[in-house]
Amino acid sequence: MTALWIKICGLRTAVAIEAAAEAGADAVGFVFHAPSPRHLEPAEARALQAAVPPGIERVAVFLHPSQALVDAVLEAIAPDWVQTDAEDLAALCLPVGQRVLSVLRSGGPLPELLPARCLLESGRSGAGERADWSVAAQLARRTELVLAGGLDPESVAKAVRTVRPFGVDVSSGVERQRGVKDDALVREFIRAAREAAQVPLSEESR
Repeated sequence: MTALWIKICGLRTAVAIEAAAEAGADAVGFVFHAPSPRHLEPAEARALQAAVPPGIERVAVFLHPSQALVDAVLEAIAPDWVQTDAEDLAALCLPVGQRVLSVLRSGGPLPELLPARCLLESGRSGAGERADWSVAAQLARRTELVLAGGLDPESVAKAVRTVRPFGVDVSSGVERQRGVKDDALVREFIRAAREAAQVPLSEESR
């Protein structure tokens, strides 16, 4: 059984990064989108990445970015992954070999040919809106699907059992206020997600 990949997104402090890593996160997300309360400037992210332990992947998260912003972030932190909407990726020039996490959205068009790994989000990122789990379950049978949108410590176990995704991604669902992560919620989210992922399909109908 492949271990569930878990990303904690929208981290803005070294303390939050360390807490996510200690709780067992596989990846942390830095948001580069000015309207978001989780937004970082490239220079801030450069300073923060020193707190990311080895083995934890760093994801640069964008929403309709300019090429100049992407270039600045790539130079500042050389992220393991670039995450943005599929339509954005089509217009961007990225270094050869740069791994990308293409964002698809509930209610939006889905490509016939899916990338090896992609993320299904709700219509609005960071708003706590749930993605369509029925669509997610279909996608999870075709690709490494990362489920995002409206997840929290109370809902993630059911989401994992229903969708059987490759991974899950959370931001607002583990915050005590907008843009501020709660360490206890992060720990509980990761615990619940991993426990649910360990339940064999054959046991779910019992």
